[in-house]
Amino acid sequence: MTGNTDVVVIGGGYAGALAANRLTQRTDVTVTLINPRPDFVERVRLHQLVGGSHDAVVGYREVLADSIRLVVDTVTLIDAAERSVSLETGDRLAYDYLVYAVGSGSADPTVPGAAEFAHPTASLEEAQRLRSVIDGAPATAPMTVVGGGPLGIETAAELAELGRTVTLACGEQLGPYLHPSGRRSVAKALSELGVTVLDGPGARVTAVTGGAVQLSDGRELPSAVTIWTAGFGVPDLAVRSGLSTDALGRLLTDETLTSVDDERIVATGDAAAPSGLPLRMSCQAALPLGSHAADTVLSRIAGEQPADFTKGIAAMCVSLGRRAGVFQFAHRNDTAMRLHLSGRLGAKLKEAACASPIKQLADEARKPGSHTWLVKDAKRRELVLARRGEALAGR
Repeated sequence: MTGNTDVVVIGGGYAGALAANRLTQRTDVTVTLINPRPDFVERVRLHQLVGGSHDAVVGYREVLADSIRLVVDTVTLIDAAERSVSLETGDRLAYDYLVYAVGSGSADPTVPGAAEFAHPTASLEEAQRLRSVIDGAPATAPMTVVGGGPLGIETAAELAELGRTVTLACGEQLGPYLHPSGRRSVAKALSELGVTVLDGPGARVTAVTGGAVQLSDGRELPSAVTIWTAGFGVPDLAVRSGLSTDALGRLLTDETLTSVDDERIVATGDAAAPSGLPLRMSCQAALPLGSHAADTVLSRIAGEQPADFTKGIAAMCVSLGRRAGVFQFAHRNDTAMRLHLSGRLGAKLKEAACASPIKQLADEARKPGSHTWLVKDAKRRELVLARRGEALAGR
């Protein structure tokens, strides 16, 4: 391709911001980042925002290359045929290549009363509203956190450390990803903080009211503030734009992260489903995915065949208040191993994991192309080939 190339990145989270920075390696590429907020949100710190120990935002100029144009707006439609995007303000932007990095958020809860009475926490605005609700609640008000994943665990721990009365309703299992040994460490730390942990067949929340939650075994728990951390959803922009997605709405791509519909569209982060096998939602996955998405675009601009994505995730970090945490090691296929670190060391490693992405983004902004990710997924190619075989057999 000759002349200037316009690349539009939709979404300024971890994956989108890293991709945007990496694209500035070429001086003949103009990068525009579209994001609904003027600041970068540290999603890995939203539980700290809820607990009042961090505001979870960083100015974009701290993490973006100076040459990147930041447009504070929301994309309402992608017109792949015309290679343009429509914005909420009514403007339209043309592109030569598009990086789809819209991220993820809370799933719409189907439990009766949850949408009306429970407070989601997956976005900056949701966490800010919840913080105000908590500040306005009496000190002895019972609070219920629904969801036994990392966000639920971390939110429950933050509130308990403030002296709040907290119940964590996990559903079937506390920390499903964790190895049993790591799970025991998390359970012990939550107990020491005074969190009541409910898990097992009867601990699924079946209804929420303004003052209580109903469990599947018939128990009713008083709950002045109910916090919803269960479920996963992505924006429906790809669906509305007529692009191919998986059942949850993630953009379907090949292993280079290129849309199965259009080689000018590359997806990354939580809203990407390469080969229908998306990576676990995490900052750890977002950074190498963002890096690879940029490399795919740069390869196409250079007239080269993009490489397949091969990176992996090797750990999960869970904070348990400000003074404890669990660092869960994992095999290269992203399954937890017995080895984990806990206590104050776990907290220090978690804080390092929260701070590291900002440094990585800033480093890539200053020196585009420098970001590296050493962890390889030892099993991904086997899974992809097996999925392709299943698809061919089903024809």
